[in-house]
Amino acid sequence: MPASAPTILATSAGYRPHPRLRFGFGPMMAFAIELAREQGPLAEGPPRICNIGTASGDDKSFQRDMEEAAREAGYVLHHLSLFAQPNVEDTEGYLRGYDVLWVNGGSVVNLLAVWRAHGLPEILHRLWQDGVVLAGISAGSICWFEGGVTDSFGPDLQPVTNGLGFLPGTNGVHMDSEDRRRPLLRELVAAGTLGPALCTDDGTGLLFRGDELVEAVAEIDGARVTRIERGADGAAVETDLPVRRLR
Repeated sequence: MPASAPTILATSAGYRPHPRLRFGFGPMMAFAIELAREQGPLAEGPPRICNIGTASGDDKSFQRDMEEAAREAGYVLHHLSLFAQPNVEDTEGYLRGYDVLWVNGGSVVNLLAVWRAHGLPEILHRLWQDGVVLAGISAGSICWFEGGVTDSFGPDLQPVTNGLGFLPGTNGVHMDSEDRRRPLLRELVAAGTLGPALCTDDGTGLLFRGDELVEAVAEIDGARVTRIERGADGAAVETDLPVRRLR
């Protein structure tokens, strides 16, 4: 079931501790499913999620953990794998069979390169325009924007400026748990290397309709979402945005 408008949920969230599993799905994943339900009930059966794990090299153990978390939550989850070759013949047709396409974290630089080699940007753009909900965490958040900062090249964070550009500007992730990200983003935005940045603490996400930010949401208390812009004097200006708590 498509959303009512092109929808992206870009997050630093989605997973939570679980007493038996490696992790469970939290309210952010439930919110992604809710977005896909907007025009009415989903197709018969449980909600269907496609995990796209390119950024972590389609790690099989993590894929199994995702399947376990989905089973416990009452979802059906399968994968689009691109290593060592695509696991489906008709990628676009396969992805159209899901309510939510969820992109996991890892190397955003490698994700972008592999996706472009396989024509994924064009496919995902068509699906987005047709109302399939695109969502993801970390690299799976940055990828939708024009750029961000990444540790894809090594321990020292560096800018990435060749994101898909579905969404304008820059995305910062894990802002409260990785203390090097905020000062570098402020420096790069002030210098004009990166555009204005929307930044998520762990546990938060950004809901876009088309390329417009609709709201910031959180699945934990006290987490922040901020905007970093270049001020008139050339210095970085940071502003807190309102955040709605998901339940």
